[in-house]
Amino acid sequence: MSGRISKKWRPSLALVLGLTLGAVLCLPLAGVVVVRYVAPVTGFREAAVIVALSVCAVTAVLGFVLWRILLRPIQTLADRAKAIKDGSNVSLDPLAHYGTREMRDMGQAFLDMGRVLQGREAVLRSYADHATHELKSPLTVLRGAAELLDSPDLSDADRSRLLSRIDEAADRMTALLDAQRTLAQAKEPMGLGHSRIGPLMSDLQMDHSEISLHLEADAILPLGPDGLRLVLDHLLGNATAVGALNVRIWAEPGRLTVVDDGPGVSPGNRGRIFDPFFTTRRDEGGTGMGLAIVRRMLEAHGAEILLSPEGPPGATFVVLF
Repeated sequence: MSGRISKKWRPSLALVLGLTLGAVLCLPLAGVVVVRYVAPVTGFREAAVIVALSVCAVTAVLGFVLWRILLRPIQTLADRAKAIKDGSNVSLDPLAHYGTREMRDMGQAFLDMGRVLQGREAVLRSYADHATHELKSPLTVLRGAAELLDSPDLSDADRSRLLSRIDEAADRMTALLDAQRTLAQAKEPMGLGHSRIGPLMSDLQMDHSEISLHLEADAILPLGPDGLRLVLDHLLGNATAVGALNVRIWAEPGRLTVVDDGPGVSPGNRGRIFDPFFTTRRDEGGTGMGLAIVRRMLEAHGAEILLSPEGPPGATFVVLF
């Protein structure tokens, strides 16, 4: 995943505070020693001036260190949090400096949280726009059919046809709403744990009998059986829908690759296939929510799914954990 903070060495907060408190404790003792041994040579006033200047210099150095290590990253994170709250599209790149290991971990948690919040806001806006557009069509059918059914001159054949269109429109609306509910549920982590694909192969082949599955390599993936099954079910369902006959699967540490031998994805659609409601099978009842659900569920687990730009004929999906 992009946007990760580098793992270079940083002192712990306990070490920084310990050294700071040690310096504060040692300053008075050092001052006493300086006055005790320097005053007889330079005089008490000169010794006191030396001690005062030394204390000021050490305090300034400690203040700069604490500002750089603690105060500056905290202020920057607070400013970003306020900007996100106000709705600004702030950058979520890592900061230039994270003074301590604890600040680094808190910064990474903040970046992850910020991306989730921005992603959810974008999805809500996108869903509102798409849902309004998608539901208009079946609603128009329902309204028009209701008006025609009110006609006393309507024949039985026309009445039956209109009732059939009403059923189709209602089914379309139900499918869209069910898909939206599944998308919302996919935001919550599910299938926590680890699993392999091997134990799922027989059930997957049974449920997707129209295609032939080939497990080329298997490995333990950081996703529970339920989550892994959801991902594969949607990818295999899409492959079946476009007429693929064979699907090959590779599982490697931190990576899952699924390749089908279907017609692939056209260049004009490659950037839209993960968008909610985007589908090339609208006339066949497709809702365009399958890949959006997969992406949302994987994002909840800190993973991402990509359509590979290269590979054999067909579509190649890569999941990176």
